[in-house]
Amino acid sequence: MKIKKNIIGICGSASQNSKNLFILRYLSEYGNSDFNFEILDDLTVLPHFKTEYTDENVPLEVVAFRNKIANADGIIICTPEYVFSIPSGLKNMIEWFVSTTVFSDKPIGLITASSSGNKGHEELKLIMKTVQTKFIGETTLLINGIKGKVNENGEISDVNTEKELKIFYQSFKELIEK
Repeated sequence: MKIKKNIIGICGSASQNSKNLFILRYLSEYGNSDFNFEILDDLTVLPHFKTEYTDENVPLEVVAFRNKIANADGIIICTPEYVFSIPSGLKNMIEWFVSTTVFSDKPIGLITASSSGNKGHEELKLIMKTVQTKFIGETTLLINGIKGKVNENGEISDVNTEKELKIFYQSFKELIEK
């Protein structure tokens, strides 16, 4: 019997019914025969980043989050673009990890699903490269015009987007298995 790898899906959106969360749920269901998939969809549990608490007196919520990331075989971040950047909650989460090595050489998939998303997607790739995650072009995906591609029930309603997500998933799976 094949042992399933553990994947953490991180939703960068501050919205409870985000299209990004629906995409992570889609990937979780699509890949349930390959992976144990846990979605972290509330980044507000992390306190605001303070440099003096990165190595000593680290808040328990941060320690728990770091442990989840450290123990994962791979990560998928799915986020919208806010004001041509990544959302503040996602940036805050990443800042708590900068002084650690939990992201180093960790296979990662990066999805930006937004109205436009171009600037936020480039920023996300730069930041995740800086913290030394492992990704390739095929494990990054920019989905423009997301509101017309995922319906209110959380279903992917655009055939091309569903195809792109399946290709992304396969590339991510291959990256983890290397």
